[in-house]
Amino acid sequence: MTATVRATGRWDARGTLGLDKSVPVGFTAIDLSFDLDTDADDQSVARLLELTERYCVVAQTLRQPPEITISRA
Repeated sequence: MTATVRATGRWDARGTLGLDKSVPVGFTAIDLSFDLDTDADDQSVARLLELTERYCVVAQTLRQPPEITISRA
């Protein structure tokens, strides 16, 4: 099997640039698209995507953000 993953995100630069306080800083949406070249059946591919979503460290971190501490060294 070969796979290509495409990640795209939506954000409004006005928030990041401090031009509009009502606009959030950072992404408002992230889309992942998987192009799989495989002989696996649809059920196996669906299971693969389910497990990928469940165990993807980046996706889980974004969904349940960790505590972040910012300090001066």
